[in-house]
Amino acid sequence: MSERLVPVPEVDKISFSGEEEKVIELWKKLDVFHSCLKQSKDRPRFTFFDGPPFATGLPHYGHILAGTIKDVVTRWAHQTGHHVERRFGWDTHGLPVEYEIDKTHGINGPEDVAKMGIKKYNELCRSIVTRYADEWEVIISRLGRWIDFKNDYKTLYPWYMETIWWVFSQLYQKGLVYRGFKVMPFSTACSTPLSNFEAGQNYKDTQDPSVVVNFPLLDEPSVVLVAWTTTPWTLPSNLGLCVNPEMDYVKVQGKTKERNGTYIMMEARLCQLFKDETEYDVLKKYKGKDLEGIRYQPLFDYFKQKANDGAFKVLCDGYVSSDAGTGVVHQAPYFGEDDFRVCLGYGIVTRDEKPICPVDDAGRFVLPVTDFKGIHVKDADPDIIKLLRSQGRVVQADRVNHSYPFCWRSDTPLIYRAVPSWFIRVEQMQEKLLATNEKTYWVPSFVKDKRFANWLSDARDWAVSRNRYWGTPIPLWVSEDFTEIVCVGSISELEKLSGEKVTDLHRDNIDHITIPSAKPGNPPLKRISEVFDCWFESGSMPYAQVHYPFENKREFEDCFPADFIAEGIDQTRGWFYTLLVISTALFGKPPFKNLIANGLILAEDGQKMSKRKKNYPDPIEVVNKYGADALRLYLTNSPSVRGENLRFKEADVFNLLKEVFIPWLNAYRFFVQQVERYQKDEGKLFQFEETEMGKSVNVMDRWIVSFTQTLLSFVHREMSAYHLYTVTPRLVKFVDNLTNWYVRFNRKRLKGDTGKEDCLRALETLYAVLFCMVRVMAPFTPFITETMYQNLKRALKPGSLGKGDTSSVHYLMVPQPVEKLICPEIEACVNILQSVVELGRYLRDKVNIPVKYPLPEVVVIHKDRKILEDVLRLESYIKEELNVKTVTTSTDKEKYGVALRADMNFKVLGSRLKGDMKKVQQKVGELTDDEIQQMLNSGSINILGHTIDSCDLNVKYSFSGEKAVELASRYEAHSDDTVLILLDTTPSQEMLDEGLAREVVNRVQKLRKKAKLVPTDEVTVWYHVDEKDIELAPIVATYSEYIENLTKTPFKPISEKDRSSVLIEEVTNIKENCIKLVITQGICPGWSSTVSVVEATVTGGESCPWVNIILDGTPRYGTNSCSATLLLENPIGKPVITSCQQILEEAHGIFGFPLEHGRLYVERKLIDSKTPVASLAGRTIVITYDRNKVPVATSAIKPYSRFVNVEGSGKKGCVVLENPCGDGIMSAKAFTSVVQKILGLDSKPAIFTDLEKKKPLHLNGSSLAKLSGSTVYV
Repeated sequence: MSERLVPVPEVDKISFSGEEEKVIELWKKLDVFHSCLKQSKDRPRFTFFDGPPFATGLPHYGHILAGTIKDVVTRWAHQTGHHVERRFGWDTHGLPVEYEIDKTHGINGPEDVAKMGIKKYNELCRSIVTRYADEWEVIISRLGRWIDFKNDYKTLYPWYMETIWWVFSQLYQKGLVYRGFKVMPFSTACSTPLSNFEAGQNYKDTQDPSVVVNFPLLDEPSVVLVAWTTTPWTLPSNLGLCVNPEMDYVKVQGKTKERNGTYIMMEARLCQLFKDETEYDVLKKYKGKDLEGIRYQPLFDYFKQKANDGAFKVLCDGYVSSDAGTGVVHQAPYFGEDDFRVCLGYGIVTRDEKPICPVDDAGRFVLPVTDFKGIHVKDADPDIIKLLRSQGRVVQADRVNHSYPFCWRSDTPLIYRAVPSWFIRVEQMQEKLLATNEKTYWVPSFVKDKRFANWLSDARDWAVSRNRYWGTPIPLWVSEDFTEIVCVGSISELEKLSGEKVTDLHRDNIDHITIPSAKPGNPPLKRISEVFDCWFESGSMPYAQVHYPFENKREFEDCFPADFIAEGIDQTRGWFYTLLVISTALFGKPPFKNLIANGLILAEDGQKMSKRKKNYPDPIEVVNKYGADALRLYLTNSPSVRGENLRFKEADVFNLLKEVFIPWLNAYRFFVQQVERYQKDEGKLFQFEETEMGKSVNVMDRWIVSFTQTLLSFVHREMSAYHLYTVTPRLVKFVDNLTNWYVRFNRKRLKGDTGKEDCLRALETLYAVLFCMVRVMAPFTPFITETMYQNLKRALKPGSLGKGDTSSVHYLMVPQPVEKLICPEIEACVNILQSVVELGRYLRDKVNIPVKYPLPEVVVIHKDRKILEDVLRLESYIKEELNVKTVTTSTDKEKYGVALRADMNFKVLGSRLKGDMKKVQQKVGELTDDEIQQMLNSGSINILGHTIDSCDLNVKYSFSGEKAVELASRYEAHSDDTVLILLDTTPSQEMLDEGLAREVVNRVQKLRKKAKLVPTDEVTVWYHVDEKDIELAPIVATYSEYIENLTKTPFKPISEKDRSSVLIEEVTNIKENCIKLVITQGICPGWSSTVSVVEATVTGGESCPWVNIILDGTPRYGTNSCSATLLLENPIGKPVITSCQQILEEAHGIFGFPLEHGRLYVERKLIDSKTPVASLAGRTIVITYDRNKVPVATSAIKPYSRFVNVEGSGKKGCVVLENPCGDGIMSAKAFTSVVQKILGLDSKPAIFTDLEKKKPLHLNGSSLAKLSGSTVYV
């Protein structure tokens, strides 16, 4: 450390991705991630569980968002003193893999797998599970996420599968496992049942048939019951009709051509068949229970034998509603959960009978449904309707749009179907699940308290078996009649029971293994054919990833539950749910302490992202364009971290790059340039020590340091609450405050224009903030912070970071806030400054007057005098930033005749107000300033009974009173929640001329940038303006010295140009005037005053008697310095200060403290007001206005302010170049004027650097600063 900083190249959007690639190479070279783990191994553990994705596709934005959140939190945990193990996991089993194989190899059902053989099928599955694993590692690593891919876990590892067996065996021993028939969501494309939470993951709006079918009564065939369904394919399996026992039903006679029969249906649902009451006559009314037991004619004869069990009659149940249909619901017990329950209750079906389910696992009709045999049920709908219509059984046929569940993997419609399955008893655990959920902390909290809690309250028993092949086999060995069941909990137990060696647990390796029956003479037990739902595997990952309880038992138990997990909000019915169910069942406690549920990422148009539609940009292309940091910050600064959905917009990533990253990097680049300039000018290496932070008394330095420490405190507090959604906006705001406020407002100080010491304080402050920033931002934007740190650390004093490895920013801890550096008063003061400046900028834009052009005045109005004092305290910044000559403050708005006025927004209110429009318009015009202000505060106002929102009115400022016309022509007004400002927009001709000169400065600086020059490059600018350009030519000549001061570059007529090498030239237009600019290498002869100053006589002190003054308090009047120098005589022999009261008044004029309370001290002793001022010459006077405060003693051997001695006309005097210190050197023009005044000359003097007056003094650029301490001669 303590080396020279490396220059930073010019920044553009293209450079970010390339720089990030360099950082990745550095991380690889240093093995930074694993080094972090080694360094932290003895720290407290922070446990993180990573949900396993499927590797059958590439990562999408959902993975990237969740991965970024996980990375930010785990990096933060590491950099706040924890050891964080981060292992990547892969979900390798189940439908996602099998579906890919089925599509590729044309497998349409179990018979096709049987032909191929399970061994071959599983080999094919195994071959693709890591198809994209390498791409995942490349993409995830490129995004800056640190996670261990080498020490990963895969659900196909035998040791992982063995833990799954152990988990299941524990649940089995607790009596939580049972086998049963249940109507479940069923994927015909994947030939397997799904759990309820899987079915809830992919609802879609779709169009289905809407059919009303009639069922003639057996005893009265001319009367029909009418039932409605959207699943005609279930009608062949109809065994009953259900009504609500407590609702009203009617028998009606239809009176239209289409509806001329006699129908029985719910009274509240007559609208299903009839438009109004004129289309039917009510013949009779019933309660639903009166219809119970009425028998009807079946639609089909396939199951007519079930009439002996009570089928084909009216049943009653309260689940029938009046929301849709006819109020009569057709019952197909093996295709509907409620249907099964109701028919079971009436004894129409029993639990142990063979299900009436004429549909195979591929969704095709089988015998006895002969009419539609072999047709997929959804394809059979039109044929069924056609057949029933031919039999006169269709009353109404239409199409309906509704929300329907689709298979989350195959994206095909699910059906509901009774299947034998193995279940985990979840319903009996509901209270425990809710209790363990209460012990967890979620962000956002509403997901836990609403969505997840509601899901738990209605939790159903979990069907964990799947009729598939590639998965962890369920470890149940059973007899043929299921009276004998053995649940195996480990590989060793299976080996012991079977006598066979086991090396792999997949079906093709263990299906042949049998276990001898415990009952003598019975055949051996065989394993059931099912495998586990892959969600059971991922829900067991906390234990399986460490092979618990077979290994790492103590390590796991010490770190369980996990400190943190994160996934998308859709996992409330997926991984979050299965984790909680298994953990609660096993240990009676939650599996995690803290959880972040992010929202979903949609395409820009609000639709789901679709590869087929190509409605989103490729993530890697976005990273290659703008860098991973920009994408990371965009995602973590979006509504998605609050659990809301995000419409992904590539343009917003680019905007973040432009508005945050480029300004941030430019501020860092500017700092490096100014350090280079400082080291060149002072011949001294810049070094920083963190203990020096906060020593500057400059108001803006104290503000940015205070703001940084406040931010640190906020980030630590909010990150401990996992509130990324509050942290990232504040970090973005911090970059804005640093770049657009601190650096912008202190450029002169940082460039050395206010003296060496003040420049050093500013550089130290900016370094402290940048260095703090790279550490606190490192978890969020790991690349740019590493890039900056690798350079910034060169300027650190040796040993500043302690003895540990400091080769990466990610080895460092996030700094803790230093409370003593936080100053809320200064932060509030600068907030006011920002309000005034932003309002002023808005008004300049409004009237189209660029900041380059000076304006006479800005008036700041507020009722609170303290706020106005804060404005004056930073007056110089307001003047410079708004380029105004005067800052005026007032508590009296009426003095300026300014008031709020409201107008109607006719476009918005016209249709609403209708006939009251004119009356309301009149009332709006009569609203007072106070009434309008009250409306703006509350958001609305009531006028003549109408609630008018503030946004419905056009509110403007207007001027009133005698001088209204004059004021309106002079001022523009604007306000925010803080202050009201008036901007005088009537510049004088002199101001317009100065603005034109600033336009020239702007063109010079742009040309320097175009030539890729840095501030330390020595060049000369030559200009030519055609004499016919009468507006620009005289201004360039008059303001040439002013232009040189601002550009710090010689600015000479092109007619004087020497033969120096031309670097760049350009002809440009300024206000329709043409100017040619040429930049040549080197400083032109005679411009620099360095030679003159070296040869000037240095006396070592001011010619005139002087006193230093220090304000022990807060300066106002726009200054930031607390020190100055006053001359007691000037020229020698002519007193300018004759009393202590005069010293106090002069100091008040500089610092703006309360004059009536001011007191003078020398060496901690109060000065008597009668003390002769001559006795104070050469002393340092401390001023305080706090009655109870005795200031510290201080002294100096030379003046604080920079000065130049002058001799001429028999007089000796002195020019103080700055007052107070660091407030900026006076201009060369002002210097000449002061010399003339001191020496009493009638005309502009000729000034020389030698007593013989042979060497004229050339005042150009910043040469006055270099004259400090010298004597010049007139």
